[in-house]
Amino acid sequence: MRAPITAQGAQRLRAELENLKSVQRPAVINAISEARAHGDLKENAEYHAAREQQGFIEGRIKQLEGELSHAEVIDVTKLNAGARVVFGATVELADVDTDEQKTYQIVGDLEADIKQGLIAISSPVARALIGKHEGDTITIEAPGGTREYEIMSVRYVG
Repeated sequence: MRAPITAQGAQRLRAELENLKSVQRPAVINAISEARAHGDLKENAEYHAAREQQGFIEGRIKQLEGELSHAEVIDVTKLNAGARVVFGATVELADVDTDEQKTYQIVGDLEADIKQGLIAISSPVARALIGKHEGDTITIEAPGGTREYEIMSVRYVG
């Protein structure tokens, strides 16, 4: 099965891949050759740090290329789910007890970033939201106990 990813998420991952290939990879290769010029490689911390960084960069490039080649890019703006929550939805929630509001977009596992309000389709919150409608109430088992949220709005924006 192909992993779903939003068009914006795919664009962000492609930009990261391009940066790794065109900026970071050449910089680390340059750092390795400079460190080599300093002589004895056994006790050359700069050389070992640059080689470790190179390994990380090459690993991330392979990971991103693999993920992007197996991802199914979904244009959220073309989804016509109305007030029903499906992949790609931006959902505004209100805590039933505290009235605290949160906004999340349900995205693919590859692009999830809670700090940016992007939650993975496989997360418990997303699973509780999928198939629900604006105005519905959902219950989520959180580490601090059970929380109830009302779905205030459902949007599909790019």
